[in-house]
Amino acid sequence: MKYPLFYNKVETIRLHDPLSEFLGAIEQGEVEISYLDCVKLAGHSCPTVAGAYLMALKGLEALYGDSLPQRGSIKVSMREAEDEGVTGVIANVMAFIVGASGASGFKGIAGNFARNNLVAYSEVMVGEVTLTRLDTHASVTLSYNPSMIPADPQMKPLMGKALQGVASVEEREQFGLLWQARVEQILLGTQHWEQMIKISKELR
Repeated sequence: MKYPLFYNKVETIRLHDPLSEFLGAIEQGEVEISYLDCVKLAGHSCPTVAGAYLMALKGLEALYGDSLPQRGSIKVSMREAEDEGVTGVIANVMAFIVGASGASGFKGIAGNFARNNLVAYSEVMVGEVTLTRLDTHASVTLSYNPSMIPADPQMKPLMGKALQGVASVEEREQFGLLWQARVEQILLGTQHWEQMIKISKELR
């Protein structure tokens, strides 16, 4: 499988997954999730998927510090409705990372390891998404704005030609390269993260 090599340079997210450990799926439950894993989940790589990944990365750092985040013990709350804009894409990526599911999710084993009802929409908040620890109820609210990394001006006309089916093979390839170049700047431009991602933490 071939993909842009910069995916391999993106910092991975490490968590402890008690369910995986209990069922012997992953030794000691030590899970490592990469940006490529999230691309496979979403079916594409774009600024939205990149932003969801970075919000999960920075949000978990804020919630757990040097400790491993506990996968399956974190609730994901979204400000917007599930079918509004890119809300569903962001929620799916972040829920995958933290091991959260909606009503149809895993219901646990004898009252343990349940992951259902851990994703909520249309919640009142200042930011875009809130991650809440189930053990301490501490939460972190995040917002994401990648506008400081603009798209290459060639992208819009190339996209138009590609969608109309009149782009050449070279033009389609160029569009993809330019699209992923912006994603690379978002994911690897750590100097911009503080401006792109706003974090508000609440301890309870």
